[in-house]
Amino acid sequence: MKSAVILLPGLNRDRDMIAALTKISGKPPVTVWQTETEIPDVDLIVIPGGFSYGDYLRCGAIAARKPVMRTVAEKAAKGVPVIGVCNGFQILLEAGLLPGALMRNTSLKFVCREVNLEVANANTLFTRNYAPGQIIRTPVAHHDGNYFADPETLARIEGEGQVVFRYAEGTNPNGSMNDIAGVMSEGGNVLGIMPHPEDLIEAAHGGIDGRPLFESALGLAKAA
Repeated sequence: MKSAVILLPGLNRDRDMIAALTKISGKPPVTVWQTETEIPDVDLIVIPGGFSYGDYLRCGAIAARKPVMRTVAEKAAKGVPVIGVCNGFQILLEAGLLPGALMRNTSLKFVCREVNLEVANANTLFTRNYAPGQIIRTPVAHHDGNYFADPETLARIEGEGQVVFRYAEGTNPNGSMNDIAGVMSEGGNVLGIMPHPEDLIEAAHGGIDGRPLFESALGLAKAA
């Protein structure tokens, strides 16, 4: 299965993501620079985390307007799965590919620790290798991860199953509404997630809780 990783100035988690996708699929992903307007035919596009453009203006606001993101939007409109992690989530929101917004953490402090996530919807392209309600461990590292949506949008995404992950067991690190940690598009092929599942995909990481997400997105069977 083929994947692509989008590269932008300030994204410092690209190597982690490339290593994770290579380990899981057995093939290194294609890397696509911000000014490129073509993405080859792939089974998954990923926008990794970091601090694109130094998080100036708003996190992800500048990156969302780069040429490559127009192509990402075109691919997403054709049904190609897209995942944005942390800053990648912020970029997808700024690009209008996901509903809602991410604001400063309620603590007004950068948070870097492990949290527990609940799989709120296991019937998606990204979670089919998880069990409904499964609790998984995942690291977070962000300053602007406080998910917000207006009441109408919040009711819609909750009612339509677009909330894919929630912070579980009182581990919400940022004040997100309804403990939301990950949401998907109405079409079900674009996912934004604030924690970093790529950091828990092999035993050397201390666990493999993040691995099924990428296996699901790539259409691979869950590893034993």
